[in-house]
This record gives sequence, C-alpha cells and structure tokens, in this order.
Amino acid sequence: MGVDPGLTRCGVGIVDGQIGTRPHFVAVGVVRTSPQLAHPQRLLAIEQGLTEWFDSYQPDVVSIEQVFAQHNLPTVTGVAQVAGIAMLIGARAGKTVALHTPSEVKAALTGSGQADKAQVGAMVARVLGLQAAPSPADAADALAQAITHLWRGGVQNRYAAAAAKKRPTTSWNQYLKKAPARSGTRVTGRSAS
Repeated sequence: MGVDPGLTRCGVGIVDGQIGTRPHFVAVGVVRTSPQLAHPQRLLAIEQGLTEWFDSYQPDVVSIEQVFAQHNLPTVTGVAQVAGIAMLIGARAGKTVALHTPSEVKAALTGSGQADKAQVGAMVARVLGLQAAPSPADAADALAQAITHLWRGGVQNRYAAAAAKKRPTTSWNQYLKKAPARSGTRVTGRSAS
C-alpha cells in the first residue's frame, strides 16, 4: 500500500507483486478532506479513510512518502501529521512501514530524481499496464510509492536480513572475556579507547 500524504488529498495505491516480477495494479484512490473542516476533524477523516483502505486490502507493507521541509511550514506540518497517521495504521497492525523520498521514487520509476509529476504518472501507467496515468497526481504518486518499495525496499530488506545473519551475536565485552589472554597482557571486560 503506497501513501502520498496530504491533508486535502491523500493518495492511496495498492499493488501486488514480488521482487523480480512486474507489479500488478490492484486499486487506487484518494482520501479527501474539506479545508472547511477543523484540522483535528480532517485528521480524523484521513485516519478513517486510510483505515478503510488498509482493512479492505490487508497490505503486507505500508510505504509512505517521506516528508521533506518546504518553505510553507503549515503545509509541511499537516503532511507530516498525515504521514504519521499512515505509519500508525501500519505499525498498529504489525506490518512493515517504509518511507521513501520523492527523489528516490522518481529515480526508481524514471531513472531521474528530478522527473516531474507527468513523467512519474506516465511511468506508473506503463509499469502497471494502465491506459493512462491515474488522476489526480496524488493517486499516481501513491502507486509510484508502492512500486518503489516493491522494487527497492524489498531488496533493501533482503540485504538487511542477510547482513543480520552474518552479524556476530557476541558483544565486544563477551568476546574479550572469551578471548585467551596473551602472555604479559591482561584481558578485562572494559574496552580501551
């Protein structure tokens, strides 16, 4: 499940697939709130909408656009709050929650971290075999987020799992206690710096 957080329009996209296979389109949409509502009510509406999407599709992963600082602080704050709601929904269900930057998503789909929304939308349509890019752009961006995690995040998770298997389970202090003492040296549980 990809989420493009926004307070007025929060894009949601669902794809299915595995690493090394072409993703399949499942669903796309937008959770909308009215600027006329009080801010807490807008956040509540987004939480309810995202929860409905989550409950309907039961995704294994929730991938969310990582919020970056812009000049308009109130906008960034609202977007960050929506991203937090999406993270909470995934974490509460015990699912993997991932964050990918806009540049990472653009690069994954188009090969350029500087691509515009039209290019990203066109590539989403091409990758998923759709007739046209989903509209509005928030919906296409949510699908792009899901595709990026499938392509990149899954691989990164496999690397992390492989590295964790290779990582020694003995701490440095445990190692020092087990290491044979050399003549003329004394091994203690303290590390020297």
